[in-house]
Amino acid sequence: MTDGMEERELMELASVSRNNAYSPYSGFRVGAALLTKSGKVFTGCNVENASYGATCCAERTAVYKAVSEGEREFVAIAIKGDSAGFTFPCGICRQVLMEFSPSLKIILSNGNQEIKTFTLYDLLPKAFESEIMSKKGDGDN
Repeated sequence: MTDGMEERELMELASVSRNNAYSPYSGFRVGAALLTKSGKVFTGCNVENASYGATCCAERTAVYKAVSEGEREFVAIAIKGDSAGFTFPCGICRQVLMEFSPSLKIILSNGNQEIKTFTLYDLLPKAFESEIMSKKGDGDN
């Protein structure tokens, strides 16, 4: 990856962040760690709400923290959930990530600590696209 950050290191940060999740309704905790182009890492966890639509996923929490600190270029995101399988980002998170980094590397880990890597475009090949996104030029929509 970049700046010496390895996939497993980023995954460990996501796993630690998962411990902060607030998930009293689903009981399913998710953590994310987002690596920026400048080498900073922003973590996030899911935060549920009794009004389900107000829930924020771990991936979006990490993105919003990064953007609020002035970061808008992302290299990779690691995602770790509570299940034995791989926890993929939901559709809304995929679209939010696409807004900033169409070529983002998505790193997933399962209960056996196996890692799979995808590009965001692999997971959302025909994303909603705006004129702003078109000017970034690294999507192929």
